[in-house]
Amino acid sequence: MPDWREIVSKGLSGLKLGAAEKEEVRAELAEHLEETYEALLREGMSESAAIRRTLSLAEDWNDLRRKIHWARKGKETMTDRMKQLWLPGILAFALSTGMLVLIQTYGPKLWVASWRGVLPLGKLYIPWLLLLPFVGAMGAYLSHRAGGSRRLMLSSAVFPVLPFLASILLVPVNLMFGDFIGQNVGLMSLVMALLGWVLVPGAALLAGALPVLFFFSRQKDPQQIAF
Repeated sequence: MPDWREIVSKGLSGLKLGAAEKEEVRAELAEHLEETYEALLREGMSESAAIRRTLSLAEDWNDLRRKIHWARKGKETMTDRMKQLWLPGILAFALSTGMLVLIQTYGPKLWVASWRGVLPLGKLYIPWLLLLPFVGAMGAYLSHRAGGSRRLMLSSAVFPVLPFLASILLVPVNLMFGDFIGQNVGLMSLVMALLGWVLVPGAALLAGALPVLFFFSRQKDPQQIAF
């Protein structure tokens, strides 16, 4: 039978609580996992399957530590949110914007999408898109270093496209993105602006963030703990 207290102790090693509170949380969670494990065995599940199912209840230990901390302390502090989302996100936005300005100034010609070879639909900065996965990876990593959850890691990674999304939705498209859109108006302008400045860059940012998320998820996977 697994030593649930040992597993919980390793999984919650970074929990920021007093010694007495931390021991109480460990005992409660270990008891809950043990009861779940024994119930699954009584239902006829094999021991290995019951262990995997029980551990899946606490799959993201980093996020679980945070939830326990919030429950004990009342709510997440602004300092944590600043370190886990805003600072990584703003740094990622500043880096992506700086690279875009340099590419616009010194980079190669734009890739232009057109309809029937005549009507320009939009323009894409291909070198910028190729660099964005590194920006997404950086945002996710910095959020993780600050203790950010998976949700905050992904939010930090895609943060650079959020100002573009807000601009497209709040400001007349032709005023903000005339150079990008060309001669299109109306719905086509909105679609192409969203595609070129939000969806495609967002996908590139996620392409860099997901490997980081996967790496740290595997690194903290409780199923790798020896039973």
